[in-house]
Amino acid sequence: MRKIFLAVATALAMFSCSQKEPVTVTITNPLSIDRNGEMVEISMAEITGKLQLPDTAQVIVSDENGLEVPYQITYDDMLIFPASVKGDASAVYTIAEGTPQPVDVVACGRQYPERLDDMAWENDRAAYRAYGPALQEKGERAFGYDIWTKNVPEPVVEDRYDGDLNRKISYHVDHGNGMDCYAVGPTLGGGTAALFPDSTIIYPYCYKDCEILDNGPLRFTVKLVYNPLVVKGDSTVTETRVISLDKGSQLNKTVVTFDNLQATTPVVTGIVLHKQNPMGYSFDAGAGYIAYADSTENAANNNGVIYVGAVFPATIKGAFTQVFSEKEQKERGGALGHVLAASEYEPGSEYIYYWGSGWSKYGFEADTDWNKYLEEYAQKVRNPLEVAIK
Repeated sequence: MRKIFLAVATALAMFSCSQKEPVTVTITNPLSIDRNGEMVEISMAEITGKLQLPDTAQVIVSDENGLEVPYQITYDDMLIFPASVKGDASAVYTIAEGTPQPVDVVACGRQYPERLDDMAWENDRAAYRAYGPALQEKGERAFGYDIWTKNVPEPVVEDRYDGDLNRKISYHVDHGNGMDCYAVGPTLGGGTAALFPDSTIIYPYCYKDCEILDNGPLRFTVKLVYNPLVVKGDSTVTETRVISLDKGSQLNKTVVTFDNLQATTPVVTGIVLHKQNPMGYSFDAGAGYIAYADSTENAANNNGVIYVGAVFPATIKGAFTQVFSEKEQKERGGALGHVLAASEYEPGSEYIYYWGSGWSKYGFEADTDWNKYLEEYAQKVRNPLEVAIK
């Protein structure tokens, strides 16, 4: 009888150890506005530690109703998933060992060496492009971010490049899901940051090196390293950007660093102003955003309005417009100037901001809708969701 009792006890002990309690994640919203589908980050190492799982284990994330929530493990070992929390409230999610359901890829991108080294990426809301070394070698000046409109949640960029390069289907024409009708030229384009010593923009050229760190399904992240800049006679200053775009977001989080910079230097984030809507800009330094309603160079073709904006988690020094002289307008492709937000960059620090776009044919009927989105986005990044793990 003793041997039977010990065998049963051992089996029960093994069973209880294998049935690990799920991790409970309580997410609290400190704002009165609802937060829907906002990406939260949790250390995957902390999760596997609490669940007593190996690093390679898979898990399932569930909401309060027991419904599975998609997630991604990022390059820096963070578990990210979209959470929805009412204003001034909390929501509880659970994480347990298990095999998750497949997730559709919506945030993705790649380098396109077949198109002069473009780095292009997208999510379910918009698409973006940064220009590469092959374009710079041709002598074309394209300093800023480019914006592609879209009005469908599935990826479109790969097909647009293939159509334009191989099937004579121009991506400058809307074939039903958006197009490229944004004019960048030798400007800061759709929200590029640049050093601003002596009130002069030091325009970054095309990126030199790139590395994709995350490629979906919920987040795309790319690291871009630029050729050295000349700052007050110093030709060793190197800029690095880490750009992340999450599912559901109109804006890219961007972390900028300047290596070898010797002194605290002004930095600006800019959006180019075009002649089609010279007064379409707005800004609120206190609220932490700048905005512009760009009617696009093809407005006559009923391509709608591209809304461009940037948001700042830290307090900025100010926001203002820069108007080009007639001579500089000709040098910058006819652009009128920029709307700019100014900050200070301290050597060894990170300059973090968000930039991106919306479209009048995909959720933003007027500039007031866009400005409200930016203002609320700024509130959210300044008051992040609070995450407690148990």
